[in-house]
Amino acid sequence: MVYKSLIVLILATLSFFAPTAFSADANVKRNDLNLAAVKASVVELKSGKPLFAKHDDWIAPIASLTKLMTALVVLESGQSLEEWVEIPKPDRETSKNAYSRMRITSQLKRKDLLRIALMSSENLAAYTLAQSYPGGVTAFVIQMNVKAHELGMLDSTFVDASGLSVGNVSTAADMIKLTKAVAAKKIIGEYSTTPVFTARFRKPRYVLGYGNTNSLVHSSRWQVELSKTGYITEAGRCLVMVSKIEGKEVAMVFLDSFGKRTPLGDAGRVKRWIATGSGGKISGLALQYEQDKSKHYPGLKNEKMQAQIK
Repeated sequence: MVYKSLIVLILATLSFFAPTAFSADANVKRNDLNLAAVKASVVELKSGKPLFAKHDDWIAPIASLTKLMTALVVLESGQSLEEWVEIPKPDRETSKNAYSRMRITSQLKRKDLLRIALMSSENLAAYTLAQSYPGGVTAFVIQMNVKAHELGMLDSTFVDASGLSVGNVSTAADMIKLTKAVAAKKIIGEYSTTPVFTARFRKPRYVLGYGNTNSLVHSSRWQVELSKTGYITEAGRCLVMVSKIEGKEVAMVFLDSFGKRTPLGDAGRVKRWIATGSGGKISGLALQYEQDKSKHYPGLKNEKMQAQIK
């Protein structure tokens, strides 16, 4: 009886760590999907059908994925995208943790601030968008959290518009909810997948060139419809992406990966898995990182995780 109980306990523990795969195509024989991300969620965007989940309820910092919520709040504010906005002196968090080539007190249109915040993850641009919101940064952050609650993102908290703070936390499951909301805003998809862009400032006049932080938007082999990368040390490498795969829009969320290109590799593994059923392989370093990071999550409840990152 003791041995039987022990076996049940071991199986229950293993099931806690095991990712969950769902049938994507009954005609394709599928192997287990191997992803380097510690937390992940993959769904068919239109139907909401889950394809794969891995620790999608674990709360963690999300870095610049935060800017997707920033974009949503900006667009729903009703503020003119054509308005020229003055670049303010950055707050302590932004000035301490991010470099920007934008000149303080110069001006850029709100639509261009939004574009470079999404495609190139320009942190001062995100802060500028929040600072120019009615009521300023405080009111903007409040609205970010109000919107999160409206979307049912009950395990998410936002504390700044850029994602530089470790206090911006969510889960892969919650980020899928946000992805669905922003994917409905075509302008976010357009701006976030812009390969390169030249921002034209005034007072004084100057131009700055920006490139997309996701190299897959340049590839003819991908149909990327929405993209946002993210990184701070505490969050690891993160990626939200919507791409058309096998004729269907697939939303992918990868949180906390090792190496700058690892989330892109995970996206490629998802694509192959959907098309061919091949689960793919991940590097030894990425696998070790995933295993080491996973040790810190089991048993942590939402309240403990929230207290830990404050």
